[in-house]
Amino acid sequence: MAETIEVKLVRSPIGTKVRVRETLKGLGLRKVGSTSVLKSSPEVLGMLRRVMHLVDEVPQAQAAKK
Repeated sequence: MAETIEVKLVRSPIGTKVRVRETLKGLGLRKVGSTSVLKSSPEVLGMLRRVMHLVDEVPQAQAAKK
């Protein structure tokens, strides 16, 4: 099984550049508080690096409880 990452949008993208908002859309994050489970790949990690100031990674222990 591929390693997965669960991320949560914790800050609003209002006032950010269009490129950042499009990256959030590509990650499947729409509203503040929404979460998305993603495969850990170089592409996804690069996208997360671009929006790291808006998202938090959910620890694996909490992700496993759901």
